[in-house]
Amino acid sequence: MNGSITISGKDTFPSSKGLFQERWDIFKRNRIAYGSFWSLISMFVLAFFGKIFTQYIIIFDPKIVRLSEKFLPPLTIFTSTTTPKEEGPALGVYLFGTDELGRDVFARMLEGTSVSLSVGFVAIGIMLTVGIFFGGIAGYYGRVKLGFITVDTIIMRFVDIMLCFPTFFLILTVVALLPPSIYNIMIVIGLTSWMGTARFVRAEFLSLRISILLLLLEVRLFLNGVLYLFIWFPMPLHLFWFPQLWVWHRPFPTESALSFLGFGVQPPDATWGNILSDGKNFLFDAPWLTFIPGITILLVVLAFNLCGEGLREAFNPKLKT
Repeated sequence: MNGSITISGKDTFPSSKGLFQERWDIFKRNRIAYGSFWSLISMFVLAFFGKIFTQYIIIFDPKIVRLSEKFLPPLTIFTSTTTPKEEGPALGVYLFGTDELGRDVFARMLEGTSVSLSVGFVAIGIMLTVGIFFGGIAGYYGRVKLGFITVDTIIMRFVDIMLCFPTFFLILTVVALLPPSIYNIMIVIGLTSWMGTARFVRAEFLSLRISILLLLLEVRLFLNGVLYLFIWFPMPLHLFWFPQLWVWHRPFPTESALSFLGFGVQPPDATWGNILSDGKNFLFDAPWLTFIPGITILLVVLAFNLCGEGLREAFNPKLKT
């Protein structure tokens, strides 16, 4: 028989895309998650430039008081004759209105975005560092005995004790005992939020112990410390970042709640929480003072959740179909 078989070019040549590119393309097809990703990127860029603008450009200064222009609604054009033009709002418009002291709410939200995101990400860094360290120790050295009890038992019982306390009230108690400082808030939030991370990393280490790869790598030519630092420690990280991304939003509402209650960043520095706290006193006279920071917090938390879920579905090899 002289039958011919037609092979398309698409079938002849395998895709040249790497694994990351394939996973990223899957993520991009999730429009909601992809849009949330770019929303977060935009927020981070805004926070970076907001820090510069509010410190060095007077029209973005969130501390300028204009008593003659208090409680102006959003999108009000600057027409004051008592305030110098160079101290007016950016673009000559109060984009988010003014507060009870005539301060530009848009400028205060710029500063608040910078402060809140800074606190959140430093706290996340502390949370990840402590959680990965203790989780890795429990997973790798867990079977080592200290007397009659194993390392894993010691660490995990301590984690269980920490989890017995409601996290927010534990943070609130510690912060109340310390002098108000943005650095204290970063450290306290980070040191009281690592337990879930530790449990997750420990579980990944335990699951990796049975893999053939690690059985081959556990050669006596390697010292245990070197083996842990350079082989064990990095291995669960690719499984860790994306499944855990959805919990990274937690420091942001925590910081806002502390500032709202008066235990967080103190005035005159602005954060989403203390802007919201100031606005609650004028809920009916100037509702935008409450709605703007409240909606911002809601959108950031929602974007983290949606983006994290999309990245988890796209990059987690356990969910690969």
